[in-house]
Amino acid sequence: MADNELPDNGRDDRRAGSVTSADPIGGSSQATPVETDRDDSSAVGTGNARAGVKRPGDRIFEALSTISAALITVIIIAVGLFLMIQAFNPLRLNQENFFTYRGGWQTANLEEMKFGIPNLFFTTITVSIIALILAMPIALGIAIFLSNYAPKQLVRPLATLVDMLAAVPSIVYGLWGAQVLGPKLSGFYEWLHSWAGDFVLFKQYINSPSFATGGNMLTGGIVLAIMILPIIAATAREIFVQTPPGQIESALALGATRWEVIRMTVLPFGLSGYIAGSMLGLGRALGETMALYMVIPTGPEFRGSLFDGGSTFATAIASASAEFNNPTSAGAYISAGLVLFLLTFIVNSIARAIVNKK
Repeated sequence: MADNELPDNGRDDRRAGSVTSADPIGGSSQATPVETDRDDSSAVGTGNARAGVKRPGDRIFEALSTISAALITVIIIAVGLFLMIQAFNPLRLNQENFFTYRGGWQTANLEEMKFGIPNLFFTTITVSIIALILAMPIALGIAIFLSNYAPKQLVRPLATLVDMLAAVPSIVYGLWGAQVLGPKLSGFYEWLHSWAGDFVLFKQYINSPSFATGGNMLTGGIVLAIMILPIIAATAREIFVQTPPGQIESALALGATRWEVIRMTVLPFGLSGYIAGSMLGLGRALGETMALYMVIPTGPEFRGSLFDGGSTFATAIASASAEFNNPTSAGAYISAGLVLFLLTFIVNSIARAIVNKK
């Protein structure tokens, strides 16, 4: 055996804290305990004790984090309570069913208050669904390109450009939609009406907005799609880049093409994140005000045509805010705000639940 190599039992003895010495009489070996410099158990205990001691900076940071989380909760609860308290009396004085009345809102005379949310609800949902239908496939294509196809030198600049769409003020989108996009689409709307005018979605009624201006729910949905596009694309891209490399390498090792790798590994892995990002975009669309206020003219009750005007929850409150002449009249629109608050809260909660589940 080599001189610099210890037998296995020698290594074991050293680990056990003893050395082996020979017996001069019998020639046998015996283990003699050796005192180590430090006790392992005490060292571990000291480390745990040090780790358990909170320094002043730790206490301050923990307190600030707790206060911040509690503050957000308090603000949400306070907003909800404010809306419910302000909406209680107008709902009590309402002469019509709040959930079924589809006529015009009458809130000036407290003795004959009439208001309901069906028209606002259907218009809000219609415009938001149009935005989702247009934005989701485009956002998916952007996310796949940036995470799998784009050269590394272009990923950051292109991602920044997409993210900058979210930084554009909504009033700018509204001006662009009303002055540029709407008139440019007027010819397309006329063609679409001539080919599919018998279908309820593309009917033009006598009191519908003119095609010349292009102001209708379809234009509002297109503008809204551009506004929520960066939210969906950014969320999906962040999920796609987290696909485990082992899954991608396994698919490549089996001879899969790049598209097959995306279809079999990236998309299944990031599907929940893509859906969650879409739900977050829907929450953004439900509460949009100024852009839709400038693009979609007010109209009669909801009739299902995309060429009609109308009011969403947010635009109805904005258009009537200058005419609030008493707390009860304002409370009628606050009741609409309460419904919008609950709607967006539910949508965003579903999105967060999907993300947390993943």
